[in-house]
Amino acid sequence: MYVFVLDKNKQPLDPCHPARARELLKQGRAAVYKRYPFTILIKNRELENSVTHPHRVKIDPGSRTTGMTILQENTARCVFACEITHRGFQIREALLSRRQLRGSRRSRKTRYRKARFLNRTRPNGWLPPSLQSRIDNILTWARRLRRICPITTISQELVKFDLQKLDQPEIQGVDYQRGELFGFEVKQYLLVKWQHQCVYCGVKDVPLQIEHIVAKSCGGTNRVSNLTLACPKCNQAKGNQPIAKFLSKKPDLLNHILAQAKKPLVDATAVNATRWELYRRLQQTNLPVEVGSGGRTKWNRVNRGIDKSHWADSLCVGASTPEKLIIKNIRPLLINAKGHGTRQRCRPDKFGFPKAHAHRAKSFQGFTTGDIVKARIPTGKFAGRYIGRIAIRFRPSFVLQTLDKKFDVHPKYLKTIHKADGYEYKQ
Repeated sequence: MYVFVLDKNKQPLDPCHPARARELLKQGRAAVYKRYPFTILIKNRELENSVTHPHRVKIDPGSRTTGMTILQENTARCVFACEITHRGFQIREALLSRRQLRGSRRSRKTRYRKARFLNRTRPNGWLPPSLQSRIDNILTWARRLRRICPITTISQELVKFDLQKLDQPEIQGVDYQRGELFGFEVKQYLLVKWQHQCVYCGVKDVPLQIEHIVAKSCGGTNRVSNLTLACPKCNQAKGNQPIAKFLSKKPDLLNHILAQAKKPLVDATAVNATRWELYRRLQQTNLPVEVGSGGRTKWNRVNRGIDKSHWADSLCVGASTPEKLIIKNIRPLLINAKGHGTRQRCRPDKFGFPKAHAHRAKSFQGFTTGDIVKARIPTGKFAGRYIGRIAIRFRPSFVLQTLDKKFDVHPKYLKTIHKADGYEYKQ
């Protein structure tokens, strides 16, 4: 992974190799500007005296995880990759819990707020908070990357999960069903739905075939709820047998397949609901925005022999993807959206009654929940050096969360290396 570079006026220069960054830091010509993503500031250089090259940020939006990469266009080198895990479903569950608690309080005649029905209007382009958070996460990181890298173009996967076409892929008149990308859209959806493995034997990393749960010769259709994936051996063994007969000795697997086949298209719906709003918001950056379909993304990735992952999909978005990509030693930065806390002062129990009251202050002794710190503990059970994320208490005993353990630590042993910004990072 390359290192982002800023000049002395905090203007972005071309990213440099980590070895070059270490040399500049060792010589004292540069200083660490930011930890995540790692950025250095050169003390004796200005943008006017430097040559920069165009970079393209490529985005593969997803319902749960979004992949983002930065491609240096003149060399086709990937200089940065990350995967952003959204918290949309957590927001939805929190809003649902709040609504249920308020409703239960009103039904007990312990109302603290009147029910609101038609006293609020929604602006144009309004989206539910669970969907809006996905867009905000992507825009936040597109804006952050523009500040530290000379980005000139944006590529977005404008995938459309047409729910009717997914249910009836035999419908005619759709352009991509007649082009060289035929069949990629439906099969890509099935690969995600069935975890890239054969549903009967669980084998992975083999060519998978689209399998009809109820064979067409027995009245089955091409609806997506009747489609699954199987390896050639299992597909031939099943033939046109009823699935209940074929899996008569595996009732648990049979129930799992039948339940998964009817799984709602919640992820596809979330992507559909946000794709055009994200496109409009990216256009407001005044940068050229290229769009590409999901089928084009997979076609690019397969033809270039790149393994499936969220960041790899983003690297292959759009027709501008070079024939040869340089992705050596790329390790994506894993970004997990955590939010900025809650404004709720009273914390209820599961019955809706108050059980605790949160402190009004957000920080204690200069630390905030979510800060990434370096800990040097001299003695005791957890003596040693650690880097992790803290959760503060309003007493000199914080919770330090590292990759493999969680324990209490005194703030005098802590030093902040990255202030809380609503995200958690793993390299």
